[in-house]
Formats: sequence, C-alpha cells, structure tokens
Amino acid sequence: MIEDRLQKQIQFIVEIDKLKQIYRQTILMDGSRQENDAEHSWHLAVMAILLSEYAAEEGMDVLKVVKMVLVHDLVEIDAGDTFCYDEKGNLDKAEREQKAAERIFNLLPEDQAWEIKNLWEEFEERKTLEARFAAALDRVQPLLHNYHTQGHAWQKHGTTSEQVIDRCKYIGDGSPLLWEYIHGIIRESVEKGYLKP
Repeated sequence: MIEDRLQKQIQFIVEIDKLKQIYRQTILMDGSRQENDAEHSWHLAVMAILLSEYAAEEGMDVLKVVKMVLVHDLVEIDAGDTFCYDEKGNLDKAEREQKAAERIFNLLPEDQAWEIKNLWEEFEERKTLEARFAAALDRVQPLLHNYHTQGHAWQKHGTTSEQVIDRCKYIGDGSPLLWEYIHGIIRESVEKGYLKP
C-alpha cells in the first residue's frame, strides 16, 4: 500500500517538473530571458514569507499562503500560461484550468489530491485572507518585473495604466500597504514612459 502511495507521489513530482517549461510573458529583471512558471512560483513563496507582515489582517497562516503560491500555477502544465491582458485567451481559461486540475492533482493519493485541489480553488476564489494575500503577491511580482525592465511586457503588448490598475486593484484586498506602494510604482512607470497613460 505504501509503495502505491509513494509511486503516485513520485509520478506527481515528475509531472510537475514540466512547470519549468511553461514560459511567461514576464522577463527576468536582468532582461536576459523569459521567466518560467516554476521560477514565478518560487519567487512568490519567498515574497509570502518576507512580506506577510503587510497582510490586510492579523492571523494569516503564512505556511498556507506559501503552499498556495507554490501550487497555484500547476494547472498551466496542461492549460498553458494565459497572458493576463489577452481577452480572447481568458474566455476559456477557467475551463482549461479546471480540466488540467482534475488530471494533474488526481495523480496524487486521494488525500493529497484533495488538499492541493482545495488550495488551488481557494486561491482562484480569493475569499480567504490567505487567498487574497496570495493573489496580491501574484499581481505584485510581475509588476515589479515590468518596472525593473522598463516596462518590457507592457510595451510589447501596448498595455495601458488603466489595464494595470484594473488588474492590480485586488492587491488592496490582500494588503492595502502593498497596493499603496504598487500604485506609486504604476504612476512612476507612466511618468518614465514604461507604461501608457
């Protein structure tokens, strides 16, 4: 029985290595190449540990946030990374990701599949303090990349400040202080010409 459980866990571990091959529109802050989903998730996990003191409320379970950000993009192994401002791609994103979640998470033993799927669903719904903070970090990180690459992805796609503000307004739900900071970076990005007004 334990061998079967271990085999399923190893199969899942091998499968999620594919996350390293899913490339995002975001480029590394040194501008050398595109970031992959695994790097993005790792970056968010470190951010969760370092910035947890700025959560909107006290009593947040930081370990849960770390788990959430580490698994939140695993569905992109099957569903692919959908650029956040791609209106057409976002039409069927939820359906593609749900199908991916069923396949990928169910590689695990039932108890772990249930836990991972619930973490992913909680992140997507943004109803808990942990999910709102995790979602805030998921919006902050690529914005920092864009700022430190002089708006690379923004300029490539003709993104406007209104689009960025609309996408990032949820940061305030997870951390009002981070939203205030990021709102300042958005204004500065417009002033420096990194982002269209």
